[in-house]
Amino acid sequence: MKGLWLALRSIVWAALLPGLFAGYVPLRFFGLAHVPLTLTNPVHLGGLVAIAVGALLLLTCIWEFGHSGRGTLSPVDPPRELVVKGLYRYVRNPMYLSVTVLVLGEVMLTGSRALFIYWAVWFVAVNVFVTWYEEPALRRQFGESYERYARDVRRWLPRF
Repeated sequence: MKGLWLALRSIVWAALLPGLFAGYVPLRFFGLAHVPLTLTNPVHLGGLVAIAVGALLLLTCIWEFGHSGRGTLSPVDPPRELVVKGLYRYVRNPMYLSVTVLVLGEVMLTGSRALFIYWAVWFVAVNVFVTWYEEPALRRQFGESYERYARDVRRWLPRF
C-alpha cells in the first residue's frame, strides 16, 4: 500500500511541476499545440527526439526518487534518503536538466523565441532555487554524506 501511495504522489507532483512548466504552458501559451509537424524537417525530428529523451530521463529521475529516496520531486514531499544512484551518479540535478532537454525540444518544434526566453528565465530561477534553497536544505538534512556527494558530482555538467 505504501508503494501505491508513493506512486500516486509522484504522478500528482510530476503533473503539477514539470507537467505545468514543460507541458501546459508551452501548449497553451507558446504555440506548441499548433505546430504543423513535418517529420521530414530535421529540426522537427531533432525536437521530437529531444522531447522523448527529456521525458524518458525525467521519468527515470522520478522513479529513482521514489525507489531509492522514498519521496517525490516536490520540495514539500522530498526523498527521505539521499539519492545518489542512476543519473544522480553523474550530475546533481538531472531532473532539471531533463526538463531543459524537453523544453529545448519544444523550442526546436515551435521555433519560438518567446519559448526560449521562457526556458532561460526558468533556468535562472531554478539555479537560484537550487543554490539558495535546495542545496542548503540538503546539507542540513543529510550532512556529511551530501557534502561528499556535492564534492564528487557536479551541479549541472555531467561527469562520466
